[in-house]
Amino acid sequence: MELDSHAASVAGKQQPKLPVLVFGIVEVRRLKRELEALEDFMRQASIREPGKQPALPRLSRMLDALATDNGRNLLQDADRQELHGFVQGIEHSAPTIHISFASDPSSAFVAKLVTWLRGNLHPEMLLQIGLQPAIAAGCIVRTPNKVLDLSLRQNLIGQRPQLIAALDALAAETQVASPQPGAVA
Repeated sequence: MELDSHAASVAGKQQPKLPVLVFGIVEVRRLKRELEALEDFMRQASIREPGKQPALPRLSRMLDALATDNGRNLLQDADRQELHGFVQGIEHSAPTIHISFASDPSSAFVAKLVTWLRGNLHPEMLLQIGLQPAIAAGCIVRTPNKVLDLSLRQNLIGQRPQLIAALDALAAETQVASPQPGAVA
């Protein structure tokens, strides 16, 4: 009977979701290692003599956020196993998008970007951030089957004919407006 009530309470829980702190494959793998280390600690603690239990290992902000955001208790074996399976699934099957910027984006910007990507594209979207100083402004977005160059450089290259025409018109206008050298007024 006790098993049935636990299964019902687990069945009533929602599918876990990634916290915003976990935005890339590096963080996912770090979470996986930390969950495995916690599982090893709990297994060793169950073998020790009662009364000689060491203190629980310190949890990272990411693991703490994963557990609290999903309402899971890391002291419960079933919850740890569920989160480990979830993180493993994310590591192997989550869609990834790569965005290159000219400089390091702020953590607040990354959090907003990850929130938008997960809300509009896929709830398990992972983000890889790269640096390309040659971009100058804007970004380059890469997916497994598409590359979008949203940089200022690419934008100016695309508008080169209009820019040349505008500069030629401006040069012609200034030649007409200014008097010719050696001309008598």
